Amino acid sequence: MSYLLPALGYTPDSWHQEVAFISLRLGFLAFNTPAIPFVLDANSPMRVVIEAKSPKQNLDRNRRKLKRYLTKLQVKYGVLTNGKEMRIYERLGDEIELVFQCRGGEIEARIEEINALIGKDSRNPKQTLDSRSTDSNFPHLGAESIPEGVSKDIPFSIPFPEELFPETPIQPKPVVEQNFNNQRKATLKVIAVYHNKGGVGKTTVAVNLAAALRKRGKKVLLIDIDAQSNSTFATGLLKFIFEEDDNLRDNNVYHLLESGEFCFISDVARKSEGFNNPEIEVIPSHITLIEGQYKLNQIGASKTRLVTKLSRVEKEYDFVIIDTPPSRDLYAEVALIAADHLIIPSDLKPFANQGLPSVTQFISQVDEFREMIGKKPLNILGVLPSKISPNPKFLQYSFPKQKRVIPGRYGIPLMDSIIYERVLLSQCTNHTSALGEEIPEPKSILEYSPESLSSGEFQALALEVLTKTGIDL
Repeated sequence: MSYLLPALGYTPDSWHQEVAFISLRLGFLAFNTPAIPFVLDANSPMRVVIEAKSPKQNLDRNRRKLKRYLTKLQVKYGVLTNGKEMRIYERLGDEIELVFQCRGGEIEARIEEINALIGKDSRNPKQTLDSRSTDSNFPHLGAESIPEGVSKDIPFSIPFPEELFPETPIQPKPVVEQNFNNQRKATLKVIAVYHNKGGVGKTTVAVNLAAALRKRGKKVLLIDIDAQSNSTFATGLLKFIFEEDDNLRDNNVYHLLESGEFCFISDVARKSEGFNNPEIEVIPSHITLIEGQYKLNQIGASKTRLVTKLSRVEKEYDFVIIDTPPSRDLYAEVALIAADHLIIPSDLKPFANQGLPSVTQFISQVDEFREMIGKKPLNILGVLPSKISPNPKFLQYSFPKQKRVIPGRYGIPLMDSIIYERVLLSQCTNHTSALGEEIPEPKSILEYSPESLSSGEFQALALEVLTKTGIDL
């Protein structure tokens, strides 16, 4: 804390140590302005609870306790740290959501991101303690309700600026229903997930980013335009076992591109089945895309049909995520023409890196076509490190060099988020339910293991995407 608090703009005279509040014992309680002597009453707003644990403690086990502190005290943000890892949670009504995560050794390098969330001069909303923060109005905070050992696990509190929190309690974000309001302002952002190298985690990124954005209340459409149909499988749409039961062959992304007069988004989109809660909508793919490509190549308008058909639903979705093939074929071109933004997943290994010049050359060719049809150049959000080994030695010695290569040698920005290679990401995609025989029942990582590190990584990615695309958080 001696490094973090000053780095976030707080001075020693704006916080006090070992403050008792009702039956809670706060290690640090800070105020907007210097408070000497300090008085703890309804006009003394608390800001952020920081729970500092020992390096041996698992932070997952302390999330429930942090949630209790935030919801009982009506504090907006909470931090969990054990020195090796730091997490920032946001309170949304009676729940908390992970909005930032990094390793202890990365705090200094990522201090600007942390400052944007919980710094003294941040622009995040602020919540003041009102009359409900008196003893009489917090009977549920009696000594009998405090978990055993609270004196050992001391929460801390640091301030937020006065002008930023609303005066009324923050309400949880409502789950957005599927009956879309066509009168709302169009804010549609189309993101292609593309690399011409296979095996770099494109589908994992596409489906779980879509799920994470949906969890934040955004309206999301996932388009699978790869003949391998990995996103279609990963979202639960490939349930059939026998060919005669195939219900995707005659109604998939190919038909969206084949006709200009028929087969619109609403005709082809399906809700994912058990993949996420709330579910996302999916334009499925099919193995027959391979044989259909020749015909589409003979139809010049096929390159822009996805652009045209997405324009008809621009008020119905916030995000369209497109999972692309690892190639430079027509389907990849269609995806990059339709997109506003591009994410390039990469394991940062030599073969993936050597493919980046080909990626940038392909983008240049697509941008020429985009200019012809009046579209701005594709905005590259960056190379997203994915399928990264969590091995400590690798992260200490090899990974920093790999990251420097991307902007240095290839001139492409590197995204802040990192998706590590973990067994859970494979398990959630290959999840099955046994009903006589094993039936595929894939889940998003946020649904399969919401408290996992992988879930936190995709929540952080969603937050970065929201920020970089200018969508309200």
